[in-house]
Amino acid sequence: MPNWGGGAKCGACEKTVYHAEEIQCNGRSFHKTCFLCMACRKALDSTTVAAHESEIYCKTCYGRKYGPKGIGFGQGAGCLSTDTGDHLGLNLHQGSPKSARPSTPTNPSKFAKMMVDVDKCPRCGKSVYAAEKIMGGGKPWHKTCFRCAICGKSLESTNVTDKDGELYCKVCYAKNFGPKGIGFGGLTQVEKKE
Repeated sequence: MPNWGGGAKCGACEKTVYHAEEIQCNGRSFHKTCFLCMACRKALDSTTVAAHESEIYCKTCYGRKYGPKGIGFGQGAGCLSTDTGDHLGLNLHQGSPKSARPSTPTNPSKFAKMMVDVDKCPRCGKSVYAAEKIMGGGKPWHKTCFRCAICGKSLESTNVTDKDGELYCKVCYAKNFGPKGIGFGGLTQVEKKE
């Protein structure tokens, strides 16, 4: 039977969709008022629609029904959702139920380890966090504590030396721990004559 004067049939209500009110999605036509999520009935547009075969959903409901399942697949950054989608008619509990998680974590996260295993500065004894950490002598130091133990000069990788867990500039290290005698800066000509 010919389709006289009309358009395609709406994918939701099966009534004729005229060009002025038509929204196309996934090769099908919809009325603007029928272009709704099949689960939550939220109005959709080209940026919020997610199609699956002949069904249309908002991105949230689509993710709940067809997206990845399990721990770590929340609805947003760092989200832990307990919403099962049952109130929307989404059957998310397919297959055998998972065993309950233990109440205490058996493998703590990197963040938990980082908070427990914070390094201590050898100079001041306070915690050294990554943003302020400088390594010297195999130990972490605060930027403000990374100074010569004798003269207090700020140190860099090019002028630092370490001895017995303490940091020194090269000049102070040479004066106090370097070789002694004529030509090494330890004894002067006046001291030699005596």
